[in-house]
Amino acid sequence: MTYEGCPCGSQLTYQECCEPLHRGAGAPTALALMRSRFSAFALGLEGYLLDSWDPSTRPDTVDLDGDVEWRRLQIVDTALGGASDDTGVVEYRASFRRAGRPGLLQERSRFVRVRGRWRYVDGDVRP
Repeated sequence: MTYEGCPCGSQLTYQECCEPLHRGAGAPTALALMRSRFSAFALGLEGYLLDSWDPSTRPDTVDLDGDVEWRRLQIVDTALGGASDDTGVVEYRASFRRAGRPGLLQERSRFVRVRGRWRYVDGDVRP
């Protein structure tokens, strides 16, 4: 899929938004990390997904489904996760297509700041 701007839907270009995080800059908030992780799924950046995952819950590998096309991220809710917080929650809906059929993933994700860097911990998938 070709994106007009950043895959996360921020209305910024990829170079202005998620690319610096993908190249090693720290996310300033849990929401910024969530957006960058969505973009990483959309762009197939398995290494970034693992690097941004908290070591306490991180799997050994991330197997991205090449048949899934991530299309849109919608933020539903946030709690904490700001520049001065150590924990945060971001609830989102991610639209995708698989084999030409639309799908929707909704998750309430938990984040923690470890040594000054935000990390994804886990999430509860909503029906």
